[in-house]
Amino acid sequence: MAEQIEFDQAHQALQEITESLEIGRFVHVRRQLQDMEPEDIAHLLEASPRKSREVLWQLTDPEDYGEILDELTEDVKDSLVSKMAPEVLAEATEGMETDDVAYVLRSLPDDVSREVLSQMDTTERLLVETALSYPEGSAGSIMSTDFITIRGDVDVDVVLRYLRIKGELPEATDALYVIDTENRLIGELPITTLLTTQPDIPIAEVMEDAKEAIDVNMIDSDVASLFERRNWVSAPIIDQERKLVGRITIDDVVDVIREDAEHSMMSLAGMDDDEDTFAPVVKSARKRSIWLAANVLAALAAASVSNMFEATLEQMAAIAVLMTIVPSMGGVAGNQTVALVIRGLALGHIGDSNKRELLMKEALIGVLNGIMWALIIGGIVVAWKGNWLLGGIISAAMLTNLVVAGIAGVSIPILLKKMNIDPALAGGMALTTVTDVIGLTVFLGLATLLI
Repeated sequence: MAEQIEFDQAHQALQEITESLEIGRFVHVRRQLQDMEPEDIAHLLEASPRKSREVLWQLTDPEDYGEILDELTEDVKDSLVSKMAPEVLAEATEGMETDDVAYVLRSLPDDVSREVLSQMDTTERLLVETALSYPEGSAGSIMSTDFITIRGDVDVDVVLRYLRIKGELPEATDALYVIDTENRLIGELPITTLLTTQPDIPIAEVMEDAKEAIDVNMIDSDVASLFERRNWVSAPIIDQERKLVGRITIDDVVDVIREDAEHSMMSLAGMDDDEDTFAPVVKSARKRSIWLAANVLAALAAASVSNMFEATLEQMAAIAVLMTIVPSMGGVAGNQTVALVIRGLALGHIGDSNKRELLMKEALIGVLNGIMWALIIGGIVVAWKGNWLLGGIISAAMLTNLVVAGIAGVSIPILLKKMNIDPALAGGMALTTVTDVIGLTVFLGLATLLI
């Protein structure tokens, strides 16, 4: 209910601002934007056509540029950043988290990125360059360098006095990190422990072990899985020498989870997860044509099977009427398995130790569903066409195709994963091609031999 209210409010704000822009009430729009939160302005920009978006960006307070850029999808962000002068962009990134600045700069051409870095002060530039040195999609690329470290040989009272002098804690701080003289992580001190411990107790006696610190090169999806399983709010990041280099907070992980979900959803349609809803027509058409071309090849493969049995189809119209049922059922069953396996791969549930059991399970499901639907569809065909042989042929083809669909539904995503091809992007199309070809071949082949 609350989400629906928020959605309606956002839609109403978009409509009001769009109407104001159309009649030239730019001052009124500027005032509305000043009263909005950066994340709401980002949503408004993404939901606006490109011409309106550029006007809105010019009317937005430059002081909010950094926070807004951090909330935008990559395509929309790129379209706005490409029109910003390096000095303006450098100013916009002031106050942003190091990982967020690095995220913005990664999307820029190298020469523009270097020019923006040259506009920063030395300390900030070094931090950003360090973040940029880690591979995209790694823990190092999304970590923050804003955290508090303490020594294990001081008392709780010393730490409390230090925090009072500091005056504030970094966002989402639930623990302080204990390091040695060489900056190696030796433990962490939860804030709750700090506040409930006697002031004369040494930190070393109450700190917790930091065995589960995250390696700086761990991929971000694995980081997200750890946060999900451990219910963390934040986690320290260490290098190969166990030196503390940063931390990851739950808001960074939420971004990773959201991006992965968007990627999976858009990949199923063969599209870029960061594609701008209002991207230029030619650009969008070019991106989608690649997927359509791949689908044409798959469709031609299935059509070639039908062509091989053209004489059979000409002799018996009933076969032509029924030939779509078998591949259609196989495609649905196979895609259910593909979705399950892709989810299992994403969550780390599937590996070399259990993939054989999963394959056997899905094959048996295919057998059970195949027997049930073979009898149902075969019975319908006999009652409809009055031909027992045709009913038996479609039953045999149905059973075969559902078993193949189960096996292929497991095998194809795992194989694509090993080949470093996104299963969400290519799994569905590859599966459909297999079930279409097998289903038509068995059905038309048996019809040719027996009828």
